[in-house]
Amino acid sequence: MRQFDHQRPNPARMYDYMLGGKANYAVDRLAIEQLAELIPEAVPLARANRAFLQRAVRYVAAAGVRQFLDLGSGLPTQGSAHEVAPEAQVVYVDHDPVVAAHARALLDGARRSSDPGGAVVVEADLLDPDDVLAQAGRFLDLAEPVGVLMVSILHFLPDSALPHRAVAALRERLAPGSFLVITHATTRERGHQGSSASGGSDRTPAEIRTFFGDFVLEPPGLVQAVDWRPDRPKLVGDWSLPSSLMAGVAKKSPL
Repeated sequence: MRQFDHQRPNPARMYDYMLGGKANYAVDRLAIEQLAELIPEAVPLARANRAFLQRAVRYVAAAGVRQFLDLGSGLPTQGSAHEVAPEAQVVYVDHDPVVAAHARALLDGARRSSDPGGAVVVEADLLDPDDVLAQAGRFLDLAEPVGVLMVSILHFLPDSALPHRAVAALRERLAPGSFLVITHATTRERGHQGSSASGGSDRTPAEIRTFFGDFVLEPPGLVQAVDWRPDRPKLVGDWSLPSSLMAGVAKKSPL
């Protein structure tokens, strides 16, 4: 297995730490602690993002979908799709070869201690939909509905990388009855697209909506991640997260 650099923080390991996982090193924990001092909502937002993913996977599975394609998945730990829907076939996709290798090792370890279901990892870039679908097609029946997860990945891609074209190509190839699940950073106050520190873009809600194309948004539509079919009603005194992470689930209508 290709090894992580233990001396430098890695986004996938950092995210694992924010979710309470163990697939991280001291350098990752230190980076998150420093980040939390600058952006106190960073860890709560990461956990709200993962909680949304879990609710969305349960929702799509309840609709009868038994296969999922998780793009830009990072490390499959702490409530990932295969844990939420253990009866489903799940293909995790990451473009970083080191992350993909580590992810495979984590799933192999899970198989030795328990049954992780039909979860596999492939190395591919979501900006190359032909390659993504060719690799995923080895494990998924693309003639049947698929739940495609693009959770906190599209805002890392600037318009110059043509993410809308890649997502449109994926939508076109999905079978009717498929679902598209997206979370995306946003800034409500501005009326124009802005660049993020990562070189990506925190698009407006209207811009985010275009990623769904002609797929039909399921109720309650495109909303804050914490407000998409919450497990419980908000209580008095609940800390409100800033409205900077939008979420939606949309379905491809029959032909």
